[in-house]
Amino acid sequence: MSTDTRTVVREHEGDLLVQRADAVADDVLALTLVDPSAAALPSWTPGAHVDLVLDDDLIRQYSLCGNPADTGSWRVAVLKSPESRGGSTAVHGRLHEGATVRVRGPRNHFPFVASPRYQFIAGGIGITPMLPMILEAEATGAEWHLLYGGRRRSTMAFADELTAYADRVSFAPSEETGRMDLASVLGDPRPDTLVYCCGPNGLMESVEQMCAGWPADALHLERFSAKAKPAGAVDDPFEVELARAGLTLSVPPEKSIFEVVRDAGVSVLGSCMEGVCGTCETGVLDGEVDHRDSILNAEERESNEFMMICVSRCRGKRLTLDL
Repeated sequence: MSTDTRTVVREHEGDLLVQRADAVADDVLALTLVDPSAAALPSWTPGAHVDLVLDDDLIRQYSLCGNPADTGSWRVAVLKSPESRGGSTAVHGRLHEGATVRVRGPRNHFPFVASPRYQFIAGGIGITPMLPMILEAEATGAEWHLLYGGRRRSTMAFADELTAYADRVSFAPSEETGRMDLASVLGDPRPDTLVYCCGPNGLMESVEQMCAGWPADALHLERFSAKAKPAGAVDDPFEVELARAGLTLSVPPEKSIFEVVRDAGVSVLGSCMEGVCGTCETGVLDGEVDHRDSILNAEERESNEFMMICVSRCRGKRLTLDL
């Protein structure tokens, strides 16, 4: 995972206009968002995402997949999932051209690190964060290759855009080629090469296994869904001290820190409640964290400076947080 940690950007929060809503694959809708007053939007870097606030209790994160050099618009792409918990259904049903949506961000927990070579691996809608990374790699003259898998070609978003890169992109629709041939791109560790991967958990786990022999900082992952709870994890009760609020609260096994803090009337931002978006990231002042998120890398976890309070817990009896 990357040792490059915090990418600081100016966050926007406000209503944006859907300038365009384009079908870019089966059940994939790409939205071009602009400020209604034509004002410039905050700058962002490859790997960034934004929150779409679809209702008071319906907030979803989507990767920015346009060109970072374009300060006039943001682009996101949303897959309509049959297992939708409401987010993708709301986007596809309500966010037509001319509609407005409240947007918060950008935020980046998947930073693009400079390298002479890249291997990109995308599964399905996981292609979205890769598109601006490819643009950046092109701009810097880096060597790169993309292995892009999906069920069939008609489900693979932005395939038409990617064909312009010719043999630097390998398409792997499973109905034609079977499973993605990860060994062909990851079988031999390559010096000065970073691997960026985004997609379903099964793909991510396979890539992690294939990269076990690569340098420790070569692999960079972004998950769209939560990892399974660690084997043997026990949700013991503990206390959490909120240093700025001057409160000490008890966290029972059946509740998260986020829930307990919110119930105590302390303002805290949250969104996914699965440890994948980073909205609830909180500074840790004292205590040992039981990290259960899908964002922080090994070095960040060992530093014990931040935690995601929607899923992570305490390894001991007490945590002190910067809240």
